[in-house]
Amino acid sequence: MKRSPIEVFSEWADLDKDFGMEENHKASVAHMLSYALKELNSFSFIDAGCGNGWVVRQLSKNPNCQEAIGVDGSEKMIAKAKSIDPELKFYSANLMDWTPEKKVNLVHSMEVFYYLKDPQQLLSQIHNSWLKKGGRLIIGLDFYEENTVSHNWPEQCGITIMKLFSQSQWEVFFKKAGFQLVESWRFGSKENWEGTLIVTGIK
Repeated sequence: MKRSPIEVFSEWADLDKDFGMEENHKASVAHMLSYALKELNSFSFIDAGCGNGWVVRQLSKNPNCQEAIGVDGSEKMIAKAKSIDPELKFYSANLMDWTPEKKVNLVHSMEVFYYLKDPQQLLSQIHNSWLKKGGRLIIGLDFYEENTVSHNWPEQCGITIMKLFSQSQWEVFFKKAGFQLVESWRFGSKENWEGTLIVTGIK
């Protein structure tokens, strides 16, 4: 029986599978962040769908980072993030309903957007309510149309919501949400793996 993404990831938190996710996504996230941070001298940051908070912990050590915040729909993942570093700001909330107290320069998200019923809605919300003018959203996705090896993941993982879109469709979503200078590319491709699809744009 298939379950919601939140149920599955909460179970993964219990089973410590989150550390495997960190290991698997480390190279893609490092690539995305080095791209997004190259023009920023001083910045504030949100990780949307932060899991156990590993990216927030990493960014909080960056001398140019004024504030790094993590938000995730899984209470268990957030509890884990807080237990690892109680000093940092982590919020357990539905991403669709949540708004930060202050707008930020950079929003990052890895392997989250295709678990949403309406990715377009969250893109618009991040554009309108999360980002400062000139701020950047950058997302990474391994489940997308061109990466055919990923197509059986909904069955494999037993997850109810997994939206399969093409690279060009993701670009269109960003543009519809109001993002400018939208770009996309793939990182880490190898045999039988198209790589992580990275999509980014500026408010």
